Amino acid sequence: MWTRVAPQPSELARPFWDGCNEGKLLLQRCLGCGTFIHHPEPECPRCGCAELTFDEVCGTGRIETFTVVHRSFVPGYQVVTPYAVGWIALPEQANLRIFSAIVGERAPAAIAIDAPVKVVFELVDGFGAVPLFELS
Repeated sequence: MWTRVAPQPSELARPFWDGCNEGKLLLQRCLGCGTFIHHPEPECPRCGCAELTFDEVCGTGRIETFTVVHRSFVPGYQVVTPYAVGWIALPEQANLRIFSAIVGERAPAAIAIDAPVKVVFELVDGFGAVPLFELS
């Protein structure tokens, strides 16, 4: 697929990455209005509340849109074979999405809009687990 560069998480996103290392997909959620927020923010973009937590989501979703990468323009990424990335719509809330690589034995050839996917975690040397989505 490609060589991964370890993310450099902010303190705000630390609970997300800690969850990944525990095999959980944790997304920020506002305690005021209940809105899920991704990527993490210091306050809720919907109601302005600064009381936020991280809650586990089910880890399944559907492909909303995707692209297949044949060559990379990003320093540090070496594409060995074509790979897919896309927006994954999560069922917990309307308009809740996460951007991710889409993997699996049939990917990228079998990827289609609205295809079901589930989260899997891949270990990156020197960092820990990162979430990817696999065709179901």
